[in-house]
Amino acid sequence: MNHTLPAAVPQRPSPGASGPLTADGPGTRFSKASAAAVLVCWLLVVFDGYDLIVYGTVQSSLISETGWGLTKATAGTIGSMAFVGMMIGAIFAGRMADSWGRRRTILGCAVVFSVFTVLCAFAPSAAIFGVLRLLAGIGLGGLVPSANALVAELVPAKWRSTIATLMMSGVPIGGSIAALVGIQLIPAFGWESMFLVAILALVVVVPLGLKYLPETLAPATAAEKAARKAAGKDKATQRPAGFSSLLRAPYLGISMLFAVATIATLFAWYGLGTWLPNLMQLAGYNLGSALTFALALNLGAVAGSVITAWAGTRFGPVPTAIAAAGVAALALLVLVTGPPVTVVYLMLVLAGVGTHGTQCLIIAAVASHYPGHLRGTALGWALGTGRIGAVAAPQIGGLLLAAGLGVNSNFLAFAGAAAIAAVLLAAVGINLKSKLATSQGVNNV
Repeated sequence: MNHTLPAAVPQRPSPGASGPLTADGPGTRFSKASAAAVLVCWLLVVFDGYDLIVYGTVQSSLISETGWGLTKATAGTIGSMAFVGMMIGAIFAGRMADSWGRRRTILGCAVVFSVFTVLCAFAPSAAIFGVLRLLAGIGLGGLVPSANALVAELVPAKWRSTIATLMMSGVPIGGSIAALVGIQLIPAFGWESMFLVAILALVVVVPLGLKYLPETLAPATAAEKAARKAAGKDKATQRPAGFSSLLRAPYLGISMLFAVATIATLFAWYGLGTWLPNLMQLAGYNLGSALTFALALNLGAVAGSVITAWAGTRFGPVPTAIAAAGVAALALLVLVTGPPVTVVYLMLVLAGVGTHGTQCLIIAAVASHYPGHLRGTALGWALGTGRIGAVAAPQIGGLLLAAGLGVNSNFLAFAGAAAIAAVLLAAVGINLKSKLATSQGVNNV
């Protein structure tokens, strides 16, 4: 169901861009230069995933070793600061990517999250640490929509869903790296070393970005502006952009559906990511087993990136996302029944495939179904508003446990969120199918 909203106006190629770029990508070509740019974006997403999980690896150390007087409650509040920053960054960086250009926005976000993550290692108090996490989150939140907008314009349209989905595999891979690195670094060098790892992004990946990332939204030259003005077409040819265009016809309905579906999906994904080890311990497993269950979830997420990339290309990102969300909901419902441990592992793998895979496919669908001049804004809108789910999930999970509702209340809440996402994505498919039918009807008149 690869239906599109109104087509984008062709964009001007910029110096260094590979092949003739249009709103739908560089035709059928996928050059080495484009592949290098996609790889750089993927590496940045890996660091994005690392930075998201790194706080969980040091939380107990911050409580017991810093002398900041942190409790589990205040530590949870500080942990949510990065998600708040991500919400801000995703919303506004997407708009900036459509106005200032993808390349500058991506590199700016990478520098912001790297610098403020490194500074976390030197924070003298919990308050300053929380502010630094908030500022790092702004860079983290802005990176993903900007990078996806750029990648969508560098790859052929037929590969867009596949590449967008595979690129998001960097999030669980980065998170897995954070967990594995923490086992070695924290005992040897302290919690501060985990944040110093971000120096690698600053001194290695950002320079690679400066070399390999092209700008796909080159500004109009003075001669082009003068020619349009002389012809009296300056206002007529200007394409409206920004949230004012995104949140009105013909995009309002689809924008709201994508946003709420992302909220539900991220609620399930981040809820599981935050609470799963604790939930499994409460269910009677020891810490080592609980962490192994978390690893199964993340490995499922990595596998989900690959599986949904193939399926999204074969069947379309929206139908595949509906199926993935349904799989996640069913897998989480099975956990409520208290199955044997082997089945628990399998269901957690499927939950990882479904929750993270759904989010990857939503990104691919947004990148495919908006015109080029709104693509970054649309991605920022969906991912930014979706962070409401990421912020709410840890809080609601804790409230359910505090109310004495037990482990299953969390699994039911996350399963319900995945099911809601499936329903909303089905509405997206109906909306897009209706728009396509209307467009074909007009063309046949």
